[in-house]
Amino acid sequence: MASLFGFNCSTQAEEVKKYEPAWESLGQRDAAPEWFADAKLGIYFHWGIYSVPAYGGEWYPYHMYRDGNVHEHHVKTYGEPSRFNYHDFVPMFKAEKFNAEDWAQLFDDAGAKFAGPCAQHHDGFAMWDSEVNPWNAADRGPKQDITGLLEKTIKARGMKFITTFHHARNGQRYADKPEQWGGYNSHYAYHPDFATSSTDPDISKLYGNMTEAAFNQYWFDQLQEVIDQYSPDIIWFDSWLKMIPQEYRKKFAAYYLNEAQKKRQDVVIAYKQVDLPSSVGVLDIEQGGKKDLSESVWLTDVTLSTKSWCYIEGQKYKPAELVVRNMIDVWSKNGVVLLNISPRADGVINQDQRDILHKIGTWMKKHEEAVYGTRAFDVYGFGHAKTDAGKHGGQSATTQYTAEDGRFLRSKDGKTLYLFMLGKPDAGKEIEIRDLAGHTYCPEGGFKRITVLGSGVEAPFHWAKRNFWLKVPDSEMDDIATVFKMELNEPMDWK
Repeated sequence: MASLFGFNCSTQAEEVKKYEPAWESLGQRDAAPEWFADAKLGIYFHWGIYSVPAYGGEWYPYHMYRDGNVHEHHVKTYGEPSRFNYHDFVPMFKAEKFNAEDWAQLFDDAGAKFAGPCAQHHDGFAMWDSEVNPWNAADRGPKQDITGLLEKTIKARGMKFITTFHHARNGQRYADKPEQWGGYNSHYAYHPDFATSSTDPDISKLYGNMTEAAFNQYWFDQLQEVIDQYSPDIIWFDSWLKMIPQEYRKKFAAYYLNEAQKKRQDVVIAYKQVDLPSSVGVLDIEQGGKKDLSESVWLTDVTLSTKSWCYIEGQKYKPAELVVRNMIDVWSKNGVVLLNISPRADGVINQDQRDILHKIGTWMKKHEEAVYGTRAFDVYGFGHAKTDAGKHGGQSATTQYTAEDGRFLRSKDGKTLYLFMLGKPDAGKEIEIRDLAGHTYCPEGGFKRITVLGSGVEAPFHWAKRNFWLKVPDSEMDDIATVFKMELNEPMDWK
């Protein structure tokens, strides 16, 4: 019998068996497909039950059961957690103003090439229509299939779809260890006074109170369900994936890759630290970036906000200038950016965030030729910006770049080099670029012309013995980042 893809069932079955649950087999593919390297920017969001209290951040359920300011706030506002537990917030998460079409259009306008939800955070609440997890957005709270609605609207705009998973932390690992009931590696503090210790077959699933073997299967079953129902192009994992036994990690990867193969998808698995082999997935560095050029494509997840990943009262946001300049630095080092935004519990993405996203999108559209589908040059750039260390490795995602800092990207056809000045250079200023002097790909006389992208105004340039000089023309420079298009006389065979 013929299939929808034009091959018979036996052939399809043979292809499904291609990936075995073994690292060697799972590594026999390009972990970062070309579309992913081309994309440069994706958007996701921390939005769930934790958005209701809008206090302290997305780790509210962790802290409300432990001593500290979140616990004190909870007691003062809602009562003792022995009486008002985390699951009591669920009916308050109504998402009554959520509009999937509006959100997808906003992500598209911002210049994202992939987007999607935090499908499940550490708190155990599923943002999709689940038969596996009774605590899901279709049956409780919003009573809408949030993931399904977004999948349709995002894919309809030609974007790829991402789902992120943080639920490896959700398992209750200290039920049999009273001396460790508040242990860090369980998101919920176990205690008989709280619902976190409930053995009720329904409630225990939210709080992860089950045997280790049962939880590991529960972890996998939810991933399988999302793969089957929504066919995400990227599945991204937060830290703590290492808590899941390797046999389950391998089982997941084999299932995902085989299903993707049947659906003709080139998919991405993203991970942190050393939770997966580099041959199987794309490394993500949280709130930061690599300090130097990387041979492999990598990812960083960063916040638009300054205080937490989810919406909280009094939240502040980074200016578009800071976000874009740090994104350019990531791209120049062979990275891709996953930008997190913070909707309110009612489903509103506030105007402050919208304004910043639209400003980012305007810059992206103006310079799209130099962004999408480009690749890192063999030097990432130059300048003197001070880069602080990132909290999770690499460098900080809030580096203050200026018009003294430059970054490179190149076209895949070898005809063009793009120079991004991370600020607004003054007209008449001469920019010294030593890395281009005598460069194999850019010998003296190698440039046909250099123009300001967006205006087409030509920029004078000349060579010296040990450096290259570019003069900023008397043309309107971009307030966020000015891009110079450097056309080569002869295409170079960049590999």
